[in-house]
Amino acid sequence: MIKNFKWLLLVSLSFVACNNNDDEDAVVEVPIASGSASFAKYVALGDSFAAGYSDSALFKAAQETSYPSILAQQFAQAGGGAFAIPMMADNTGGLLLGGNVIAGSRLALFGFSPTGSPIITPVSGVPTTEVTAHLAGPFNNLGIPGAKSYHLVAPGYGNVAFVAAGKANPYYARFAVSATTTVLADALVQTPTFFSLFIGGNDVLGYATSGGVGVNQTGNLDPSTYGGNDITDPNVFANVYNALVTNLTANGAKGVVGNLPYVTALPYFTTVPYNPVPLSEAAAAQLNAGYAQYNGGLQLMVKNTLLTEEEAAKRTIKFAAGNNAVVIVDSYLTNLSAYGLPSYRQVTKEDLVVLTARSFIGTTIGGDPTKVNGVSVPLADQWVLTKDEVKEVKDATDAYNVTIDAIAKSKGLAFVDTKAALTQLSSSAGVRFGNFQMTSSYVTGGAFSLDGVHPTPRGYAYIANLFINAINTKYGATLRTVDLAQYQTLFPVTIQ
Repeated sequence: MIKNFKWLLLVSLSFVACNNNDDEDAVVEVPIASGSASFAKYVALGDSFAAGYSDSALFKAAQETSYPSILAQQFAQAGGGAFAIPMMADNTGGLLLGGNVIAGSRLALFGFSPTGSPIITPVSGVPTTEVTAHLAGPFNNLGIPGAKSYHLVAPGYGNVAFVAAGKANPYYARFAVSATTTVLADALVQTPTFFSLFIGGNDVLGYATSGGVGVNQTGNLDPSTYGGNDITDPNVFANVYNALVTNLTANGAKGVVGNLPYVTALPYFTTVPYNPVPLSEAAAAQLNAGYAQYNGGLQLMVKNTLLTEEEAAKRTIKFAAGNNAVVIVDSYLTNLSAYGLPSYRQVTKEDLVVLTARSFIGTTIGGDPTKVNGVSVPLADQWVLTKDEVKEVKDATDAYNVTIDAIAKSKGLAFVDTKAALTQLSSSAGVRFGNFQMTSSYVTGGAFSLDGVHPTPRGYAYIANLFINAINTKYGATLRTVDLAQYQTLFPVTIQ
């Protein structure tokens, strides 16, 4: 009995010891706290990304999963207050101005063709969101689809009387505090304690998505002279960005800012290959015969020292059996129109064919099989962002990011490197979480919506987590990130 008792005592002590070790090793959840920041009054300034734009439209379900909306939900657990959103009237998307449709409904995936191509068309239904039906503000989410940096400080940008003429933004006109206010003023009137600022993408995006149909305004300090597809001068951006942050932090508010990724890494520019034209040997030979006179003209220009051999080689058009590069008109080439030679060449891997070209390349003009767009008929500027235009976009983005980084440091703000994040999404590995992987691949990657530019709900949740991690690091907060798996990728055709 004594021997058995000793064994029982030893087992008992061992059990207690194991329990004590388990307690010591258990992970103690840190309470949610705001650190040195206060989320009592949060405002979000930005463009379509802040608004939650997705699938070529703004609609209720998308607004609910915007990254500011997700942030506000997490802030609420750390003392954050109410977050008002200027909600759209439906899940169809689109806008009415005086009863007339001025923006179409959202896109949806209706399946795949026998060849595996996605079938993407606008959802049925007429928009019910009327621009003139003004919403009483102010609103915490000041994400304005289409807004460039300088628009946030432009009086009258929300004046409904200017919308028809294209001098005001229809999304902002729905809820601007007054006809003469600015987006910045509508933020400041709320006396925010915390803000997020993610702006500047549209300062190059219109130029890029239009295939460079616009003007690089670097050197022009007057944005009132800019067109909708122009690149904003970096000094204009710097002055505006400094004014935004200086005013937002004037009363001690803290905030988080994000730099800008290269928009050229979006699926809108990476989905259509540079060589999407399959040809037989006979078809290639026929096309080569058609371009023989053009190629011969190039050699004549070289002989007359009007063209270098290097440029002539780049401009020479040659097809072969298999996949071939499309032919384009490139305004950056030496202008030889006075000698009867157009500025044609085939694209290379350095050029980016835009997403919308996928349904245009290979079509014929008037049903004439000899006039094939992108092959026998060169593509116009709008279909391809050439390597020279890509450089203009990247140079401007780099300049904007220098400003954002410097001001974030000087004002002591949390900083999000969204440029690095998109680079990661664009890699073959993408971003892994749990049993999932998210990439920037069009339709199937999970990060970007059907317009190839704006995120899906999961993509917006990913952005929100990047912002949360930056806030925790800078201000010692202990906000929780969200589970990306709980957010859908593409919206269904019918949203309940």
